[in-house]
Amino acid sequence: MSDSGDNELKGIDLVADGLPETDILDGEMVLGHAHGDAVLLVRKGAAVFAMGATCTHYGGPLAEGLFDGEGVRCPWHHACFDARTGTAVRPPALNPVDTYEVVTRNGRLFVGGKVDRTTPPRPIERPPGSVVIVGAGAAGNMAAETLRAEGYEGRITMVTADTAEPYDRPNLSKDYLAGNAPEDWLPLRSQEFYADNGIELLLGQRVTAIDTGRRDVVLADGRRIDAGAILLATGADPVRLDMPGATLPHVHYLRTLADSRAIIKQAEQATKAVVVGASFIGLEVAASLIARQLAVHVVAPEAVPMERVLGPELGAFVRALHEEHGVRFHLGQTVVSVDDRSVTLENGSRIEADLVVLGVGVRPSVQLAEAAGITVNRGVVVDEYLETSAPGIWAAGDIARWPDPYSGQAIRVEHWVVAQRQGQIAARNILGRRERFDVVPFFWSQHYDVQINYVGHAESWDRLDMTGSTEARDCVVAYRKGGKTLAVASIHRDIESLRAELAMERSDETKLQELVPPG
Repeated sequence: MSDSGDNELKGIDLVADGLPETDILDGEMVLGHAHGDAVLLVRKGAAVFAMGATCTHYGGPLAEGLFDGEGVRCPWHHACFDARTGTAVRPPALNPVDTYEVVTRNGRLFVGGKVDRTTPPRPIERPPGSVVIVGAGAAGNMAAETLRAEGYEGRITMVTADTAEPYDRPNLSKDYLAGNAPEDWLPLRSQEFYADNGIELLLGQRVTAIDTGRRDVVLADGRRIDAGAILLATGADPVRLDMPGATLPHVHYLRTLADSRAIIKQAEQATKAVVVGASFIGLEVAASLIARQLAVHVVAPEAVPMERVLGPELGAFVRALHEEHGVRFHLGQTVVSVDDRSVTLENGSRIEADLVVLGVGVRPSVQLAEAAGITVNRGVVVDEYLETSAPGIWAAGDIARWPDPYSGQAIRVEHWVVAQRQGQIAARNILGRRERFDVVPFFWSQHYDVQINYVGHAESWDRLDMTGSTEARDCVVAYRKGGKTLAVASIHRDIESLRAELAMERSDETKLQELVPPG
């Protein structure tokens, strides 16, 4: 993964100089350095902890994040690390940060050597004999890792139709597609990691059936795998258009690493691209193809890109941002056919294209669950513990529709971090932890040098409030209904995004109203 690109050590030398005890108050963080590394001092009550100051996900500066009383949250992608142990308690970070000894001398705090403060996992009272995970994306991989981190010693089998080890899917439409990141950034773990942790990874294998009575899965080659517990993490599939030319070689979808590789290969010999769909993925693809020096057109039926998710003002900003970089929009239009050299729109106009990317949405991959008799309703229905209607079978990720305690509705969210956090909690519940999934959804989307952060989930709203301005690329937008803040989007306001997330977790509407006052 990338780092922040800034290797200069900042702040106090915590080995030679130390920090006066009175210079860090309860709940505060102070950035310094020790032994050649950036180190963060964090005070909780009378205790002061020292931890690595760089997020292990993409190298985010934790000193610019938020201490919530237990953990330090990264400002970039909302990973969280336990301030005492350094453990990555919340994805997208998978690895811990280092922790250090803190010594007090003459009223000053000094940092000593590294220490290991991790504690053994809690005992598992009735562990399942084995666990089968169907899918190896964000939810599936996180679940496998969590099972081992929680002390589970039984057999873990992860089955995926993908031929590549679990990888960082968000990068497929961002830096990797743009040519700014090498492919070796993408794997979440090495092959050795799965072998060392006893995780059997069956690549290129498709599960064709689940027997809820016998509690086993059937593979396409006829093999059966017994399971004490099953996690369905089958994700979502691209919506495929049925129109003339949709299967031509230069027409692509983007869901897998193989898809991204194919688009890159086509882009290397193309000059003109059409992206069909103005979703987050579609617009990230457009930005990445612009970075590859292609002429890019975006065709979409809506009048304002992303208006349904972001509202009219932020949607108009996204359009203007892409237009500044050369993207041409054809809104209020759909593509009716594709040929070797162009696409034809419903109004009869033609756009030359030697690369076409179709990004008109995805559908949850619920066929296995449905065939097994598991309750499905616009996704696989799960309870607050992510268990399906079939005992011993859980679901997580893009397919799961869960009762969201914050909004009071059953929701399904197609975002990477949400899937990881569901995989984490589903794994704990497979082990009998009985942990409710009450996480506030979060996602980010990158467009050139602008990152949009979004916490919460608002399918509709009756008012939008904003602080700052889109013109300055510095704003926070609150989506509200019936006086309640359902979601908050932000541009270059990382700390406000973290504060909004924390306020939603605590159902603190007063804080949310203070963060973005009603206008």
